[in-house]
Amino acid sequence: MTFRVLHERLIDDLRERVRRGETTERGLARASGISQPHLHNVLKGKRELSPAMADAVLKQLDMDLLDLIDLEEWLAARGRQSP
Repeated sequence: MTFRVLHERLIDDLRERVRRGETTERGLARASGISQPHLHNVLKGKRELSPAMADAVLKQLDMDLLDLIDLEEWLAARGRQSP
């Protein structure tokens, strides 16, 4: 698992929330302190979401990085590491 994978999962999650109508680009941008045009371009894959912006979005959605990790994936990763 890499930070890049979690970063992409966050963006995918945001796209899905907007698609389902749970939030709007504008509302999420305002609440997170990100410009709406920048967030729009992030969701379209044209711009990057900085770590600071990603943290702001996670905070706004009451999420953390663990919410982006699948339980099966977590358990498999723990099984590979020695105690």
